[in-house]
Amino acid sequence: MPNEEELIAERRRKLEDIRKLKINPYPYSFDVKNNSAQVSSDFANLKPEEHTKSIVKVAGRIIALRRMGKIAFMHILDEFGKVQLYAAFDKLGEKNYEFLKLLDMGDWIGAEGHIFKTRTGEITVEVSDIQLLSKSLRPLPEKWHGLSDIEQRYRKRYVDLIISPQVREVFKKRTAIIQSVKEILDEKGFLEVDTPCLQPIYGGAAARPFISHLNALDMKVYMRISNELYLKRLIVGGFEKIYEFARDFRNEDIDRTHNPEFTQVELYQAYADFNTMMEITEEIYERTAKKVLGTTIFEYQGHQIDLKRPWQRYSMVEAITKFADINVEKLTDRELFDLRITYNLQITGEVTRGKMIQALFEELVEGKLIQPTFITHHPVESTPLCKPCREHPLQFAERFEPFIAKMEIGNAFSELNDPILQRKLLEDQSKELNEGSQEAHPMDEDFIQAIEYGMPPTGGLGLGIDRMVMILTNQASIRDVLLFPFMKKV
Repeated sequence: MPNEEELIAERRRKLEDIRKLKINPYPYSFDVKNNSAQVSSDFANLKPEEHTKSIVKVAGRIIALRRMGKIAFMHILDEFGKVQLYAAFDKLGEKNYEFLKLLDMGDWIGAEGHIFKTRTGEITVEVSDIQLLSKSLRPLPEKWHGLSDIEQRYRKRYVDLIISPQVREVFKKRTAIIQSVKEILDEKGFLEVDTPCLQPIYGGAAARPFISHLNALDMKVYMRISNELYLKRLIVGGFEKIYEFARDFRNEDIDRTHNPEFTQVELYQAYADFNTMMEITEEIYERTAKKVLGTTIFEYQGHQIDLKRPWQRYSMVEAITKFADINVEKLTDRELFDLRITYNLQITGEVTRGKMIQALFEELVEGKLIQPTFITHHPVESTPLCKPCREHPLQFAERFEPFIAKMEIGNAFSELNDPILQRKLLEDQSKELNEGSQEAHPMDEDFIQAIEYGMPPTGGLGLGIDRMVMILTNQASIRDVLLFPFMKKV
């Protein structure tokens, strides 16, 4: 069995032989008239062994090739599927037939000919003219499975897409999901906008940024971790409903649900609060599932999920009581803080009741949230950008996170628009940053000045698009829904 280097050398020799036939192995264009889906649809009613006078002109990559004397059968793959070609010596002439011997799996070809249906019922092009469009110098893998190959699938996504139709379908669905979300927001009167990826001050999330240097101005700059603060500036400026599909960058762990570069949609609506954002979240997921999957009920990693509205709602304290059987409201500070040791909870900085509640929820509850669930009323320590809860303003913030299949899929606030309180909270965050916190929010003086001009009551929502695609395509890892996930350099 020849190794890959030997196979490449053989293909290079064939390339030279093709050139000797005065055939350009890399022509400039080809006038495609038909695709595989059209061919299948237009001639579906043919009877076995029925020939037509209809001529088609197709192109694609050879994914199957079988030579038998002076005839050859091929399957070519285009974006829409595959189609069979039948090539015979008496139809092609000597030069083309000699050229046919030099073709390999993976080569791109264009072909013209009449349509017929084989005895076995396969719609086939009887080739009268054939043209090489690109000679493939590397052989396609015959097998693509096993742990070591999973790594290669991500590194060489272009090969993965060639040989795995199911992978191509995932990314077609990703596009359909994004289009659905945009259509829903457009229908609701939201305006799509663009904000900077490169920022002089990062903010809008608790995350470590990527840092760079802008030579032209000799200044430190950051890749955005969120577009939140810029979108709020637009609300101040008078836009009432806005959204952005944003590529965000966070210098954090890489795992099943995290990639350093990811996509989320953030939207803001003036005169609304987090209750409105819950309704929008439900609608986006329910309608998108119906459009892309045809149903709200589907399987995800062994769990049957139902996205039909309304979703479950629990405050964080209620969720801890229900799913962990711990009533934190009845515990003294000492009793609550002792649970840090019991459950080996990792808390940075000063231990507070709010931080303990957050840590207990993450450790004991998140993994039990299978069906769509809103977790509301987060500790005030969890965010400096959210209005205090109306019922318990000193303890909780008017914030929710939606969960599906143990994954947090978004984040939403009744947005803080009190500039005095906002300044205090960002000053507190800035102090934590100076004391060594890697995820604290820096002070953004321009943002404070913006809301000092007055920002109306506003509801804000961010939804992770990659995780949404994971759920709606039944993919276990975020790497399976990113065309080019970030990989360690080899």
